[in-house]
Amino acid sequence: MNVADLQPAADIATPIAATVATWVGFAMMCLGLFMAILDMQIVATSLPTIRGALGIKPEAMSWVQTAYIIAEVITIPITGYLTRAWTMRGLFVVGISVFTIASIGCAASNGFIALIMWRVVQGFAAGTLIPAVFSAVFLLFPPRVEALATSIAGILAVLAPTVGPIVGGEITHGLSWHWLFLVNVLPGVLACAGGALFLPRGRAQHGLIRHIDITGLLWLSVALATLVIGLKQAPDLGWASQIVLGLFAAAILTGCLFFRRALDRPNPVASVRVLADARVAVGCTLNFALGFGFFGATYLMPVFLALVRDHDALEIGRIMLVTGLAQLAAAPVVVVLEKRMDARLLSAFGFALFAIGLAMSGFETRETDYDAMFLPQIIRGIAIMFCLVPPTRIALGHLALADIPNASGLFNVARNLGGAIGLALVDSVIYGRAPGWGETIKNRLLAGDVPTARAVGIPIDAFLAARGQPIDDETRELLAPMVEKLALTHAINEAWLVLAAITLVAIVSLAWLLRRRVESSERAVLGKEFSDV
Repeated sequence: MNVADLQPAADIATPIAATVATWVGFAMMCLGLFMAILDMQIVATSLPTIRGALGIKPEAMSWVQTAYIIAEVITIPITGYLTRAWTMRGLFVVGISVFTIASIGCAASNGFIALIMWRVVQGFAAGTLIPAVFSAVFLLFPPRVEALATSIAGILAVLAPTVGPIVGGEITHGLSWHWLFLVNVLPGVLACAGGALFLPRGRAQHGLIRHIDITGLLWLSVALATLVIGLKQAPDLGWASQIVLGLFAAAILTGCLFFRRALDRPNPVASVRVLADARVAVGCTLNFALGFGFFGATYLMPVFLALVRDHDALEIGRIMLVTGLAQLAAAPVVVVLEKRMDARLLSAFGFALFAIGLAMSGFETRETDYDAMFLPQIIRGIAIMFCLVPPTRIALGHLALADIPNASGLFNVARNLGGAIGLALVDSVIYGRAPGWGETIKNRLLAGDVPTARAVGIPIDAFLAARGQPIDDETRELLAPMVEKLALTHAINEAWLVLAAITLVAIVSLAWLLRRRVESSERAVLGKEFSDV
């Protein structure tokens, strides 16, 4: 039976076979997922170019990214509700269509306000594409191929940020900034047409849109928006500043109001009841930790390579491609092991390995480059697949079909929030600790410390000859950037170690789950209509 030809009222349980049409439709969804994630990365690479072209003030430049992220984070948790209202096929086709149109709008923008408005629309659309793919893994495929489908989606989800810098660099060097957005158009049209033709048809429940809980949606939107903005401002203004504390207080208050409303109403915009399931809760915790470490790592490497090693975006992208290649190599191994071993044990192995890969980067020097970064990247690339595929099964693999879209939304928003918190903490560590390290290095040089002089890059013979002598202005000017680079290196190393330590916390939640004798259950029951999801 061809899943794409199902009638709206067809009663089915878990699919018994994966047809060619199923795989084509899923491939179109994965293409949409890849473009949604890649878009954020390639735009980040070329923000200075966009700022110069549109005359954006430097302090406002980051809002080109923040607007996209806030809109995306708000949409992700409500994709379960939207899936029931429009069906999986309908939501994907609408989402990828809006994303493509918004990409054209971004490319055509002639000012800051227009660009931000289109970025918000683009972010809202992108937020529907990401969890939909992970839901589709369990809605479209039988259990024997779910691991393969999850691996494909996972590879694309983590490969996009890895190749983003090199793609953005190539576009910026060879074309104009407009193509950072226009590059989405052809894949978007292809994904829209393919999704409409090959994804299964279901019965939409349009009444849910007419009766949507506007108040609950408002509380959820304010909670997530204030949290993300607070995290963005914390490194600059300080975590204890009144503005940041006010934003966090607003996030907590509105978040509590949303949770209370979501538990009271029969059809909340984002169901949180599924978090009562221990496996869903632990899966979300693991994905939060993955987002924390993964987004932190993909941020730290470009910062170090750009500010310490003076590489451009293209060189940075080529160096970081190692992680993506390691992910590709690890994927088939994870698929095979996932069928034969407990997902909890595989996840524990993955997060332990990920923490090791993060910690290995915590001892970089001012001269560290591709060769020294190669092994940590390989380890992290392998670990990421173990941190993504098994936890996806832990969180979603045992659920009834009707519960999967809601759980997938929470599962994916956990990763984004983990990334947001990780980036804010990394920024605080880097720019909070670097000045202190600068003073320490300066004092050590004044005290005649030879190892410090060697680490800074000062010729030892010249240093010994000048030791004890007054430092003139010309020498200070020469040494200042060298000291700054070493100080930044030390601060970045501390940030790597913080990421490693917090990633290990994920294993604690796994240890708790391993003590629970949770048996796998069948996910779907006869009598459930495919259109219900």
